Amino acid sequence: MQGLSRWDLFPNFPNNPNNEGDPHLPDNSIWDILNPDHENSLKNQLMKLVKDEENHIFIDETANVSDEATIEGPAYIGREAEIRPGAYIRPFSWICEKAVVGHCSEIKHSILLPSAKAPHFNYVGDSILGTEVNLGAGCKLSNLRNDGRDIILREGTTGKIIQESGLRKFGAILGERVQIGCNVVTNPGVILGPKSNVWPNVTVSGIHPEGSIIKD
Repeated sequence: MQGLSRWDLFPNFPNNPNNEGDPHLPDNSIWDILNPDHENSLKNQLMKLVKDEENHIFIDETANVSDEATIEGPAYIGREAEIRPGAYIRPFSWICEKAVVGHCSEIKHSILLPSAKAPHFNYVGDSILGTEVNLGAGCKLSNLRNDGRDIILREGTTGKIIQESGLRKFGAILGERVQIGCNVVTNPGVILGPKSNVWPNVTVSGIHPEGSIIKD
């Protein structure tokens, strides 16, 4: 299905593995980076980046990190990132340049690409937020099925099965400039194309193409 490659979701992200501070994203099957056993997984990339840091936590000197935030390594906090009071950064979180983690927001095994924002009461688990993504207050990216089975990728409007992800934990992958309204919940395995817009108080499932407007 079109829309699942790095080029479709993050067309303006340079994806240069030699550019320290930015992750290298898979060209296809973008969710493979969330598989800890994958050769080029988030876990493996992050450990290489922060292995020599105290507690495996790197915080760029230009980042603004509140004394009231909690950060558990391994973790990377990039240039001019903002970690506000009450934020909770759990292991294997990669917060890129100018990204924001706000009050009472929790990030776990996830990537916030440059200028992505989870600013108010958000949960982001096993997910990727593209450049300039914004989560409305109270938005939750659910990453685990109630029955604990592996996440199945489905077409968003029909529910048609596309393929198995092979992942037990897989939240959402949000393309560049996706806007999420307040109190939205994304079910496990959601993928939204760039510039998609989700209205407040909606529960989202499946894969939606670029420019989607999801109201119910």
